Amino acid sequence: MSVIIRKIQPKDNPHIERIIKSVFIEFKLPLSGTAYEDVETTQMFESYQQNGNVYYVIEENGIILGGGGIKYLKDNNDNICELQKMYFDPNVRGKGYGQLLIEKCLQFAKENGFEKCYLETLPNLEAAIHLYKKNGFTFLDCSLGNTGHSSCDVWMIKDL
Repeated sequence: MSVIIRKIQPKDNPHIERIIKSVFIEFKLPLSGTAYEDVETTQMFESYQQNGNVYYVIEENGIILGGGGIKYLKDNNDNICELQKMYFDPNVRGKGYGQLLIEKCLQFAKENGFEKCYLETLPNLEAAIHLYKKNGFTFLDCSLGNTGHSSCDVWMIKDL
């Protein structure tokens, strides 16, 4: 069993969309004002093609297990990126894939000249918040940029 982390390809779009949306249903998260309703959730490959953006998928034996990416933080300082859409199939959580993926994303952010990395999440995603804290993210009192995620009320940032 070989696990690889690679950049998203067009054929991955439906698999990542399914994983993202299934997490919202599983955790009974709000659908409105979240990634669930983002147009880019159905077009992940196309949404991450601009320079300074990347979306990685984790694949094992041809099966997409999850993903996460880095994008410029919309309507904010050019030196701040956003860690976005980091979701995993429930069968692979707790196996260290999140750590591998966050390291790959943060390395990309550093290599592309970002000085800070921002993220938004929801309070009931406790394992994700634990992972972010373990990787040096700290809480903010308010949101940054214009993500359109009005239902996300946990905001975190990390110096790169």
